Amino acid sequence: MAAAPPCAHNGGLHSEATETINEVRGWRRLLLWLLALLVRTWGRTLRFEADPETLQRLTYSDQPAAVVLWHNRLFLSAEIFRRYRTRRRLFGLVSASKDGAWLAAFYRMIGLHPVRGSSSQFGREAARTLIEVMRDGNDIGITPDGPRGPLYVVEPGVLVVTRRLKAPMVLLGAEFTRARRLRSWDRFYIPWPFSRIKMRCLLLPAERADGSKPDAADVRNALLSINPDMPE
Repeated sequence: MAAAPPCAHNGGLHSEATETINEVRGWRRLLLWLLALLVRTWGRTLRFEADPETLQRLTYSDQPAAVVLWHNRLFLSAEIFRRYRTRRRLFGLVSASKDGAWLAAFYRMIGLHPVRGSSSQFGREAARTLIEVMRDGNDIGITPDGPRGPLYVVEPGVLVVTRRLKAPMVLLGAEFTRARRLRSWDRFYIPWPFSRIKMRCLLLPAERADGSKPDAADVRNALLSINPDMPE
């Protein structure tokens, strides 16, 4: 999933940055494959619940969209896309660093597509790539408070691609019945196997009826409304 600017995935979608992009090879790929297998199996045990209106929004595919969720719900991303977002491929921005190489390889193993770049050195190149991805008919994934926070803060860069293409946002929400919450900066959620996940979803159009465009505060408020935190 993408950070701000959006995060996407898939090797081969970058140009002049290629020689400085790190990749995972050898025994590390085997380790990641085992982890990906565990995550996929774990995800299939989860019991997702969605009412008919939520289900309609989750499966929205009238046009390419930016799929947006908080960084601490990323554990659910592969299973959400496997169950509900099957009509389009999903791309997200992943750092070109060594740490990003692990995440990019892992994404590929769970069915997501990484675009390598960063908000600093390769930000413009990454944004251009994400625009091309959407023009080709694919979705992009965004974690607006990632990759390092602050928690639940939406950076204006999240809106660059969607405003350029007048693309809608599919905002994802998840409420956990049983989950472990890590002590990381994002208070990352890991749901217990076989637990229930209540899904919520909002569609945020590129423009309102009056022609105005949603801003970062609109995205943040909408995400907060559909992502209640568990009590500590």
